[in-house]
Amino acid sequence: MKAFLILEDGTVFTGTSIGSTKDMISEIVFNTSMTGYLEVLTGPSYAGQAVVMTYPLIGNYGITPDMESRKAWPDGYIVRELSRMPSNFRCEGTIQDFLKEQDIPGIAGGGYTCSDKKNPERKRNYERYDHDE
Repeated sequence: MKAFLILEDGTVFTGTSIGSTKDMISEIVFNTSMTGYLEVLTGPSYAGQAVVMTYPLIGNYGITPDMESRKAWPDGYIVRELSRMPSNFRCEGTIQDFLKEQDIPGIAGGGYTCSDKKNPERKRNYERYDHDE
Protein backbone atom coordinates (compact mmCIF):
# COMPACT_ATOMS: atom_id res chain seq x y z
CA MET A 1 0.00 0.00 0.00
CA LYS A 2 1.26 3.47 -0.83
CA ALA A 3 1.84 5.95 1.96
CA PHE A 4 2.53 9.67 1.74
CA LEU A 5 4.66 11.92 3.89
CA ILE A 6 3.49 15.50 3.47
CA LEU A 7 5.57 18.31 4.93
CA GLU A 8 3.92 21.51 6.10
CA ASP A 9 5.41 23.40 3.12
CA GLY A 10 3.48 21.04 0.80
CA THR A 11 6.38 18.79 -0.23
CA VAL A 12 5.12 15.22 -0.73
CA PHE A 13 7.19 12.04 -0.45
CA THR A 14 5.66 8.75 -1.60
CA GLY A 15 6.65 5.43 -0.07
CA THR A 16 5.32 2.11 1.12
CA SER A 17 3.28 1.72 4.29
CA ILE A 18 5.12 -0.42 6.86
CA GLY A 19 2.93 -0.06 9.93
CA SER A 20 -0.54 1.04 10.92
CA THR A 21 -2.59 2.66 8.17
CA LYS A 22 -3.98 5.46 10.31
CA ASP A 23 -3.40 9.04 9.21
CA MET A 24 -1.65 11.39 11.64
CA ILE A 25 0.04 14.76 12.10
CA SER A 26 3.26 15.05 14.09
CA GLU A 27 6.54 16.88 14.56
CA ILE A 28 9.44 15.32 12.61
CA VAL A 29 12.70 14.55 14.39
CA PHE A 30 15.80 12.86 13.03
CA ASN A 31 17.87 10.06 14.51
CA THR A 32 21.35 9.60 13.03
CA SER A 33 22.43 6.48 14.90
CA MET A 34 23.68 3.45 12.98
CA THR A 35 22.33 0.95 15.52
CA GLY A 36 19.73 0.97 18.25
CA TYR A 37 16.57 1.40 16.20
CA LEU A 38 14.72 -0.74 18.72
CA GLU A 39 15.70 1.60 21.55
CA VAL A 40 14.47 4.54 19.44
CA LEU A 41 11.09 2.83 18.94
CA THR A 42 10.63 1.92 22.61
CA GLY A 43 12.30 4.83 24.40
CA PRO A 44 9.88 7.45 25.78
CA SER A 45 12.03 10.39 24.63
CA TYR A 46 10.36 10.17 21.19
CA ALA A 47 6.77 10.31 22.52
CA GLY A 48 4.64 12.58 20.36
CA GLN A 49 7.14 12.78 17.49
CA ALA A 50 7.62 11.05 14.14
CA VAL A 51 11.16 9.72 13.86
CA VAL A 52 13.15 9.72 10.60
CA MET A 53 15.97 7.19 10.78
CA THR A 54 18.78 8.58 8.62
CA TYR A 55 20.79 5.34 8.46
CA PRO A 56 19.83 3.76 5.11
CA LEU A 57 18.86 0.22 6.23
CA ILE A 58 16.76 -0.42 9.33
CA GLY A 59 15.42 -3.66 10.78
CA ASN A 60 18.13 -6.19 9.99
CA TYR A 61 18.02 -7.79 13.45
CA GLY A 62 14.24 -7.50 13.91
CA ILE A 63 12.49 -7.09 17.25
CA THR A 64 14.49 -8.57 20.12
CA PRO A 65 14.08 -8.53 23.93
CA ASP A 66 16.40 -5.46 24.10
CA MET A 67 13.56 -2.96 24.34
CA GLU A 68 13.42 0.06 26.64
CA SER A 69 9.73 -0.77 27.24
CA ARG A 70 7.07 -3.03 25.70
CA LYS A 71 5.35 0.05 24.27
CA ALA A 72 6.46 1.96 21.20
CA TRP A 73 6.42 5.73 21.77
CA PRO A 74 6.82 7.60 18.46
CA ASP A 75 3.79 8.86 16.55
CA GLY A 76 5.35 7.60 13.32
CA TYR A 77 8.42 5.84 11.97
CA ILE A 78 10.13 6.82 8.72
CA VAL A 79 12.92 4.81 7.06
CA ARG A 80 14.66 4.81 3.71
CA GLU A 81 14.87 1.02 3.41
CA LEU A 82 13.43 -1.64 5.67
CA SER A 83 14.90 -5.12 6.02
CA ARG A 84 12.03 -7.49 5.23
CA MET A 85 13.79 -10.58 6.63
CA PRO A 86 15.60 -9.94 9.91
CA SER A 87 18.51 -12.20 10.75
CA ASN A 88 19.20 -12.70 14.45
CA PHE A 89 18.89 -15.77 16.66
CA ARG A 90 17.04 -13.63 19.24
CA CYS A 91 14.56 -12.15 16.74
CA GLU A 92 10.94 -12.28 17.93
CA GLY A 93 9.36 -10.49 14.96
CA THR A 94 9.69 -7.82 12.31
CA ILE A 95 9.46 -4.06 12.65
CA GLN A 96 6.47 -4.05 10.31
CA ASP A 97 4.51 -6.39 12.59
CA PHE A 98 5.60 -4.51 15.72
CA LEU A 99 4.44 -1.17 14.24
CA LYS A 100 1.07 -2.69 13.30
CA GLU A 101 0.62 -4.20 16.79
CA GLN A 102 1.46 -0.82 18.36
CA ASP A 103 -0.81 1.09 15.89
CA ILE A 104 2.06 3.28 14.67
CA PRO A 105 2.14 4.35 11.02
CA GLY A 106 5.41 3.84 9.22
CA ILE A 107 6.68 4.61 5.76
CA ALA A 108 9.66 3.30 3.78
CA GLY A 109 11.16 3.80 0.35
CA GLY A 110 11.45 7.55 -0.24
CA GLY A 111 14.04 10.31 0.02
CA TYR A 112 12.91 11.41 3.45
CA THR A 113 16.29 12.40 4.80
CA CYS A 114 16.37 15.36 2.39
CA SER A 115 13.48 16.94 4.31
CA ASP A 116 15.97 18.18 6.93
CA LYS A 117 17.88 20.05 4.20
CA LYS A 118 14.83 21.89 2.87
CA ASN A 119 14.68 24.38 5.75
CA PRO A 120 17.84 23.97 7.85
CA GLU A 121 17.22 27.20 9.79
CA ARG A 122 13.86 25.96 11.06
CA LYS A 123 13.79 24.36 14.45
CA ARG A 124 10.82 22.10 13.69
CA ASN A 125 9.21 20.50 10.68
CA TYR A 126 5.69 19.13 10.85
CA GLU A 127 4.39 16.42 8.62
CA ARG A 128 1.32 14.38 7.89
CA TYR A 129 0.91 10.73 6.92
CA ASP A 130 -1.80 9.73 4.48
CA HIS A 131 -2.51 6.32 2.98
CA ASP A 132 -4.34 5.18 -0.09
CA GLU A 133 -6.37 2.00 -0.28
